[in-house]
Amino acid sequence: MAGEKRALMFKAISIRTILPNVVTLFAFMAGLTSIKFALAGKWEHAVFAILLAGVFDGLDGTVARLLKSTSRFGAELDSLSDVVSFGVAPAVILYLWVLEGLDRLGWAVALVYAIAMALRLARFNAKLDDEEEPRKRFGFLTGVPAPAGAIMLLMPLVVDFAFEQSLVRQYGLIVSAYAVIVAVLMVSTLPTISLKAFRVPRAWFVPVMLIIGIVIAGLFVRPWIVLCVIAVGYVASMPFSYLSYTRRRKQKNIT
Repeated sequence: MAGEKRALMFKAISIRTILPNVVTLFAFMAGLTSIKFALAGKWEHAVFAILLAGVFDGLDGTVARLLKSTSRFGAELDSLSDVVSFGVAPAVILYLWVLEGLDRLGWAVALVYAIAMALRLARFNAKLDDEEEPRKRFGFLTGVPAPAGAIMLLMPLVVDFAFEQSLVRQYGLIVSAYAVIVAVLMVSTLPTISLKAFRVPRAWFVPVMLIIGIVIAGLFVRPWIVLCVIAVGYVASMPFSYLSYTRRRKQKNIT
C-alpha cells in the first residue's frame, strides 16, 4: 500500500497537462503586474496588462481543449487567477486613478466590484458541470464574464486615453455609479453573448475576416479608440442577447 502511494507521488506528469496551467499563471502575473504599473502612475501600461491577462485567459482554456488536458485543478487555478486579474487588479487601478479622491466611498465602490467578481466566479464554479443550465445550453453566458467586466470597469481610463484628455477622471461620482453598474451586470442573470457558441454563416466568412482584419489594424494604429468602439458594441449587444435568449426559451417552453 505504501509502495503504491509512493509510486503515485512520483508519477510523471506530461507537458500537455502542465502547459495550460502555465498560460493561466501568465494571466495571473499580468494581473499582478498591472497593479505595479498603477502604483507607479503608468495607467496605460496598467490597462494594457489587464488586456494581456484577458488574452492569456482566453488562451488557457483553448490550449487545454486542444491538448485534451482539461482538469478540475486547471479550472480552480483559472478562477483564482481571474479573481486577481479581473477582480482585485482592476478595482485597485480604478481606485488609484480616481476613486481615491472620494475617500471611503471610493474604497467601498472598489470593494463592491471586487466582491461581485468573486461571487460571479464562485457561481461559475458551482455550475461548471451543469450542462442543462438553460443559458449554457442555448449558447449564452450568465451575466458579464470576468475579462469583459474588467475591461468595462476600466473604460473610463480608456476614454481618457483615446481623447488624450481628462474627460472622465474629474467625475469621480459618475465613475463610482458606473463601477457599481458593472458589478451588478457581472452577478446578474442577464444572458450575454458567448464567442465560443458564435457561428458564422459560410457566405459571411470573407466579410467577417475582413472586419476582423480592420479591427486588428485599428488596434495597432488607434488602440484606445478601437477598444471604445468594441466596448460600445458589446454593451449594445446585451438587449439583443436577452431577446434572442427569451425567444429560444419560449420555443423550448423553458421557464
